[in-house]
Amino acid sequence: MLGSCHMPKVTTSSSASSNALVPAPAQPIWQSETYALYPDSVVQGKHVARAVSRTELASNYQSPANEFQSPQVSFKFSLNGKDNEMQPGQDHVFVALPKAGGAALETPVIVFGQQYVDKTPVPANTYLAPNTPLKIRVDMRPVLAAFQKQGYYQLYNGQKLYKDDLKHVHVAGNTTPLSWDFDNLINKPQLELKDPDGDGIYETTVVLNAHSDAKTTAKQWKQSLDVSGFPQYQSDYPLLDAVYNLSIEEAKRAVEPDGTFRTGQEWAGVWTRDISYSIILSQALLQPEVAKTSLMRKVTPDGRIIQDTGTGGAYPCSTDRMIWAVAAWEIYLTTGDEAWLRKVYHIIKKSIEDDVPNAYDAQTGLVRGESSFLDWREQTYPKWMQPADIYESENLGTNAVHAQANTVLSHMARLLKEDGDPMRFSKLAERIRGGINEHLWQAEKGYYGQYLYGRTYKTVSPRAEALGAALSVLFDVAPTERQTTVVQRTPVMAYGIPCIYPQIAGIPPYHNNAVWPFVQSYWGLAAAKAGNETALMESIAAVTRPAALFVTNKENFVASNGDFAGTQVNSSVMLWSLSGNLGLVYKGLFGMDFQADKLVFRPFVPQVLQGTRRLTNFKYRQAVLNVEMTGYGRTIRSITMDGQPLPEATLLATLTGTHNIRIELANEAPSAAAQNKVPHHISPMTPAVSYRSGRLSWPAVAGAKAYQVLRNGQFAARTTDTDFAVPAPTAYTEYQVLAVDAAGHESFASEPLAIEGDKFRRSYELEASAPAAKLPYKGFAGKGFIEISKTQNRRVAVRVQVPADGVYAIDFRYANGNGPINTSNKCAIRTLRNGVRQLGTVVLPQRGVGEWSDWGYSNPVMAQLSKGTHTLTLTFERANENMNGEVNQAMLDQLRLTRVR
Repeated sequence: MLGSCHMPKVTTSSSASSNALVPAPAQPIWQSETYALYPDSVVQGKHVARAVSRTELASNYQSPANEFQSPQVSFKFSLNGKDNEMQPGQDHVFVALPKAGGAALETPVIVFGQQYVDKTPVPANTYLAPNTPLKIRVDMRPVLAAFQKQGYYQLYNGQKLYKDDLKHVHVAGNTTPLSWDFDNLINKPQLELKDPDGDGIYETTVVLNAHSDAKTTAKQWKQSLDVSGFPQYQSDYPLLDAVYNLSIEEAKRAVEPDGTFRTGQEWAGVWTRDISYSIILSQALLQPEVAKTSLMRKVTPDGRIIQDTGTGGAYPCSTDRMIWAVAAWEIYLTTGDEAWLRKVYHIIKKSIEDDVPNAYDAQTGLVRGESSFLDWREQTYPKWMQPADIYESENLGTNAVHAQANTVLSHMARLLKEDGDPMRFSKLAERIRGGINEHLWQAEKGYYGQYLYGRTYKTVSPRAEALGAALSVLFDVAPTERQTTVVQRTPVMAYGIPCIYPQIAGIPPYHNNAVWPFVQSYWGLAAAKAGNETALMESIAAVTRPAALFVTNKENFVASNGDFAGTQVNSSVMLWSLSGNLGLVYKGLFGMDFQADKLVFRPFVPQVLQGTRRLTNFKYRQAVLNVEMTGYGRTIRSITMDGQPLPEATLLATLTGTHNIRIELANEAPSAAAQNKVPHHISPMTPAVSYRSGRLSWPAVAGAKAYQVLRNGQFAARTTDTDFAVPAPTAYTEYQVLAVDAAGHESFASEPLAIEGDKFRRSYELEASAPAAKLPYKGFAGKGFIEISKTQNRRVAVRVQVPADGVYAIDFRYANGNGPINTSNKCAIRTLRNGVRQLGTVVLPQRGVGEWSDWGYSNPVMAQLSKGTHTLTLTFERANENMNGEVNQAMLDQLRLTRVR
């Protein structure tokens, strides 16, 4: 909104000290309830950043992260990096107030699995002191005694932890450096408890609230690299020019000696999604050769796109590698390099042809796999979801990526005349778009849901997902009228658009309760496309503020307070953040729309940024452009090239030489359009549901005003009670429960609970179909289990008896100890057939490092089967290659056959 009140402006001497930034009354060009932009500065309370010149920034920002933390510390213990001590929502509590005489703080010895709650009252306005050491102690003797007595300890959820599988004891919690991100505890050695004297009491000492009082980003930036080879930008707004120049210099710094992009100052190496999203935003324009080298670094020796490490061993639990295809196409659009197009075409085609059997769901038209870039499982999924469940989920952003990847492959096929039926890829794209609009659109909310999730039956998570929402507009997933609605109705917070909304209880900021500037930039471009001036201007402000105050392009910041220091992981000089800042200039303000045979200008300048702006030395294919643009709005009054009218604001791709372009906007404000500004909100915890004697029951959920009961993924009832009577099932039936708060926001649905499911299920011991493995693993059913790998049991045939015609869910009880739940690349994959007919893909993700006695179930493959005897075969086929290439291994215990319809 355009500010109507006076707010502080800054002036400074040549010194960069914070004392030199002196407020003075002035009129902001834009302001919100939390910060304001001026032509040369940004002001957020006492924090000020100013453009000393167009090539120099000064800031006095200091993180407030340690100022107002509660001394009440919630935590629980974790075995092998899993949330397995007590029911979700049941935590230990310790009040970390100073002791008389300065004695060291330590918890009592807490027995593992028995909740401890410190009742010490906390005085008003009392906060956790910075740098508070706390010794945390847990009594593991009951666990160790169970190991000695029976070889295993039974966890609260009924799972058995075997003695040989206990690798680590960690503490998770709510106060830095504690974290609720169980999957990544292994990467925080200070959170691991040890028992050096062997008495069964494990302990560690952590320093709570250890944020440094000193500023952790630079106070000043002054251009020091020669960036004259890049496009030069100048406007009437020195702050925006300085942030542009900072981003251009960081883009140059982001190139490694080997000619690839560095992901961020803290992140070496090339990551498929990071480089791809960055290339699409601006790096295809600025550094196309580096972009090509980087993309080719993410290709397997046999010419397939690499899926970065992810949940359960990456592909196909994670499937967003196809954004590589969109980035490769963007390079062609900006360079016209046909040799590049020929090289990437076959890589993309092979990768999609693998995805179709491995990840495409014929029932919904959607693509399976976790959220694109939201790849920390605990941050955006309910805790009950195993990697196999995440594979089964069908996410908005990932599906938008696949729709666009198929679209660009179709364009490539037509241009290269390489495929006899290029329309097949267009048809796949349309099928995915149709699936998104049928299954994820929420008419009552006016935006798409986050994903479909569940097991046998799916339901939609109604949370907003920012990147997916932006891509649904930019990739034309949403029809035109829905594009307008999506931009107006998707929730946006005071500091920007959060990755998801509402937030998840008990999860620290990273993807949860966070804004990522690169996502904000995509949102800004979506706003420009939809003609929403409010959302475009807020996006420009939301990426300018952190870049100026932090004096670098950080990867993320906390959505609820705008601070960089509160997120789990962060980095300066972040490639996709700086690329977004630049992309908002080229593709947002100047509206450069790159197409296969032309460049079309579709500028959009918010009224508050009216004036003159120049972009010089801009390289487009074989041409160099110097562009001057005046005015505001999105209507072009006149456009000329070298003094001559430029029809339809279009440059042909065959243009060569240097040209001067002048654009005069009509100074017409577009129709007023709002954004859905919302406060920070945390949804209720997920209910923990059990079944006994015809009734579902669950502990009351804090903040819940009601509960919804789902039957087979559909609404069944609403109740204020914490139990619910269910009839005896006559067919296979699953129930779930959601908690609903006073604002109408829902928790995640509880883990699907099959009521008397064994009545409709048959199990087959696999050691009857192949030689039993001679390995010392425990916890299997029957007399043993079998090993499958690239050399062992490449084909396993199982004869099953189908009692009646119907739809059956076929899954496998398995173990995969080749890696952790949250990373690596050794997910095992197999093809399931009934005779020669392919039924689907069986995915056997990693379940923990060395945890070969931790058994779980694969994804269920749905198949129509007729009554009688069938031979089901599990085979290793070409499409089943994973990202590791060598290790594709699991242990199989049982096949389950469940009649669901």
